[in-house]
Amino acid sequence: MKSKRKRTAAVLYNKPTASDLSHQENLAKKEGDDHGSGELVLVSPPIASSYNDRIRPVLDAVDKLRNLAVMEEGVQLPTIVVVGDQSSVIESLAGINLPRGQGICTRVPLIMRLQNHSSPLPALFLEYDKKVVRTDEEHVSQAINKATQVIAGPGKKISKTPLTLVVKKKGIPDLTMVDLPGITRVPVHGQPENIYDQIKDIIMEYIKPEESIILNVLSATVDFPNPTCESIRMSQSVDKTGERTLAVVTKSDKSPEGLKEKVTADDVNIGLGYVCVRNRVGNESYEDARVAEAKLFESHPLLSKIDKSIVGIPVLAQKLMEIQARSIARNLTDIVKKINDKLSHNISEFKTLPKAMSSMAEAMSAFRRVIGQVKESLRKILLRGEFDEYPNDKKMHCKARLVEILNDFFCDLKECPQSNPTSDFLMDEIKYLEEAKEISLPNFFSRTIFLSILQEKVNGISSIPTDFVKTLWSYIEEVVMTVLMSHVQNYYQLQLSAKRAGLNLIEKMKENSMKWVSEVVEMEKLTDYTCNPEFEIEYKKLMAQKDAFMRNVYSCNSMNIEGLGLVDLVNPSKSPHLLPQAFDLRMKMVAYWNIVLTRFVDSMALHLQLSVHKLVNDHLERELVAQMMAPDGNGLEKMMDESPLVATKRAKLDGSINKLKECKEILAKIMDRTATTSCGE
Repeated sequence: MKSKRKRTAAVLYNKPTASDLSHQENLAKKEGDDHGSGELVLVSPPIASSYNDRIRPVLDAVDKLRNLAVMEEGVQLPTIVVVGDQSSVIESLAGINLPRGQGICTRVPLIMRLQNHSSPLPALFLEYDKKVVRTDEEHVSQAINKATQVIAGPGKKISKTPLTLVVKKKGIPDLTMVDLPGITRVPVHGQPENIYDQIKDIIMEYIKPEESIILNVLSATVDFPNPTCESIRMSQSVDKTGERTLAVVTKSDKSPEGLKEKVTADDVNIGLGYVCVRNRVGNESYEDARVAEAKLFESHPLLSKIDKSIVGIPVLAQKLMEIQARSIARNLTDIVKKINDKLSHNISEFKTLPKAMSSMAEAMSAFRRVIGQVKESLRKILLRGEFDEYPNDKKMHCKARLVEILNDFFCDLKECPQSNPTSDFLMDEIKYLEEAKEISLPNFFSRTIFLSILQEKVNGISSIPTDFVKTLWSYIEEVVMTVLMSHVQNYYQLQLSAKRAGLNLIEKMKENSMKWVSEVVEMEKLTDYTCNPEFEIEYKKLMAQKDAFMRNVYSCNSMNIEGLGLVDLVNPSKSPHLLPQAFDLRMKMVAYWNIVLTRFVDSMALHLQLSVHKLVNDHLERELVAQMMAPDGNGLEKMMDESPLVATKRAKLDGSINKLKECKEILAKIMDRTATTSCGE
């Protein structure tokens, strides 16, 4: 008896046709007869075409970028993302066993880097936690579980930190895929209540980028064209036209009825089409599974009617390689541009970081430079009204905001009760005249009466200027501190002194303004004086209506007085002899009160301008120097200590720049190689 020859098979990754499969089966039968084994042996060519020779270096380059975590820099890479019930498909493509069990087996994103190579001995590596761990086909599941525990912790929690598995094996396709945690709605013991949301967020993060290719794994045993299917719903939410979605239908042998109609109708926009496959059964070897799959789609009464270009793991592998190659070719130029742009931005930002200081001279120079920059910014913002440094921040458009604050102050003065010329018309005047009776000639009133009325009115509005000063300096403080802290943010030891100096200075200037406004109020109460001709003009205009008033006061309840409006007339039976004097008092006060209000606003505006000018040009620098040199200040020598924030930022930018430079070199080499290959062809 002839000894049995060990069954051998290699997976064919070129698109098979019906004649190809028939020819392969005949060859297999012939070889079985020749060796007398009675077994089916599938012989097929390895992947060694010029196509794969070209795509492998490009894919390696993209994988290197992925390993360098270039996606953390906002540069998306072409990625095949597997969504759905995916384990069996990935196992068939890789020819290895992945972890199986109850609940969530894949608890972290598993980046699968499949590489065909000529050695008959497979090589498997796990990359995680900044280390590379070698494993083999027999122990890969345990190694993945162990690595998952390191990343996600023990139990059943998940993590979005990826784990990379490199599989170098003869006959497997050159692919890089991401295997994601399976969708689950009901948490099991040990899982958080929001496990569904966590998994959904991870899936969406990977499938949302336009560069991602979505491999939607569906089971023939469920109503998979249904748009309510969870994995289909997720993929459609980010790829409505399906132009980057490929569907693979597993368990074709379990539910063959109507499968052909389902995959040809495409009711849910699977733009890249379907591939139907047969799952490995029990302890079948992957080689046996492929032989059985080929026979199934060749001889099954229903499945054999499905076009051979959309059935089988070999077809799926070939499709994925072609889709992956097209995606890389389409996005490569954009990836290069994004890396160059990010590199330029980071280099520019790195240059803006303060130079580390090593001497007092450097510290003094830096301190003076900061003061100069702060003063210039405040001159632009507060004095000249320029806002190019803060174009979109209206709070920092100070000239306009200060005018608004001043206008609000004037409105508050004009609208307060004391400024209403018709309120209690002549009543206060009569009251004061009655209380000022003295032995003297009739129809004369003392200037003291006018001053008493004036003092009462000024006292009534005294809180308005005070509130204005508080509002004004509160706004200026916000602006000054914003500018000041923005210029010292990179000087850790200067920040505290600068903040204290800014707040102390604003408080001092506010106190000076409060003292000044109190004096202005007191001056207005002390005497009545103006050289403004408007007083005489307004007073005479109002007094010209006195005779009409005296005629109407006995016959009308109200009267329109030009310059005042409609006024209620007093009862003539009450002190009628005082009406002429009371009218004179009211008209004089109305004319003078307009002068008082205008004087308040004008003097406030001038005081504001002078105060801001002194703050920017004189006081701020002195206060900063005083705080820096004070016994409890930080001192210039401490400026040489770099801020932890700046140190961290410097290290981060330095790492990012080095990473992006390395990515740029990788891409430059592959672009040169691509150009050379194109020219050679």
